[in-house]
Amino acid sequence: MEALFIEFFQNTGFYLCDYRYIIMILVGLVFIYLGIAKDYEPLLLVPIGFGMLIGNIPLFKGLGLGIYENNSVLHYLYFGVTQGIYPPLIFLGIGAMTDFSTLMARPVLMLLGAAAQAGIFITFLGALALGFAPNEAASIGIIGGADGPTAIFLTAKLAPRLIGPIAVAAYSYMALVPVIQPPIMRFFTTRKERLIRMEEPREVTKKEKIIFPILAFLLCTFLAPAALPLLGMLCFGNLIKEAVVTERLAQTARNAVIDTATILLGITVGASTQGDVFLTSSSVGIFALGALSFCVATAAGVIFAKFMNLFLKSKINPLLGAAGVSAVPDSARVVQIVGQREDPTNFLLMHAMAPNVSGVIGSAIAAGVFWSLMA
Repeated sequence: MEALFIEFFQNTGFYLCDYRYIIMILVGLVFIYLGIAKDYEPLLLVPIGFGMLIGNIPLFKGLGLGIYENNSVLHYLYFGVTQGIYPPLIFLGIGAMTDFSTLMARPVLMLLGAAAQAGIFITFLGALALGFAPNEAASIGIIGGADGPTAIFLTAKLAPRLIGPIAVAAYSYMALVPVIQPPIMRFFTTRKERLIRMEEPREVTKKEKIIFPILAFLLCTFLAPAALPLLGMLCFGNLIKEAVVTERLAQTARNAVIDTATILLGITVGASTQGDVFLTSSSVGIFALGALSFCVATAAGVIFAKFMNLFLKSKINPLLGAAGVSAVPDSARVVQIVGQREDPTNFLLMHAMAPNVSGVIGSAIAAGVFWSLMA
């Protein structure tokens, strides 16, 4: 009887646990706290946080329970991450929720989304300098776009072993947009610049809204064919939204499809942070480089907006440059909040959506370029 009890105890999590599992469980609890109590991207942080709890229950190997065991349910669900299935589904939902009209009304704002991608390429060079392989450096650099699905998609293709830390870093910085961006925005702008009012955009016709996703898809995928899975779903989602006759499909895409994909992606990415696999020196380096990438992307967008104002008759509020990162729509909301702290009657949200959605397209193109060069 005593031997049976000892054997039972040796198979419990209490016996198999070590400090790495405890650390990751605590991180998971922090994610859940930030999502629920602070409302920092709860749709992302709560599933990822609980996934961390799931992934860090110490398990007896061979039972087919862990996410890294080939015959486990979690492993099959994780297949959608490792094979890049969930990110395009999320892009489909984003497209069905996004209004491109402000971008069409003032295309010059697209340049801010392009400028913010500087964070991706600067961090890529920094990762190379630190000794990461080119494929790993490319995956790390994409974190600067603050676009979790794109980061996961590219990492699944180029550096599958880094999916866990890169996904967690990307979503962490997406959630912390309201914390990270405002100090950078204020540092690089004067109060006078933050008070700039934007001109009302022209009204975009329904025909333009329908043509845009088709034209954008063709132009962008001819430029970067490897971005096809992401941009194809993004533009298709936007087309069924604007076409009206496919509203039922659009409703499904922006609700059931994106919610299901987000849940499965969040839970499995969180579960992949198994302490004995996740806690490595490279993970720490990825988090540090990811923070640098995101900060550089924000600063690059703001500085480029100031540069554009040297040549534009109708000035741009430089705060809009911070929305060039791909965290939709959080970066645009942060622009609105920072702007209204200076002038409560200044409404920048609608204008900020233009660089915000162009940033989504820009980061997908950057991922496609990296994939085509390094695959």
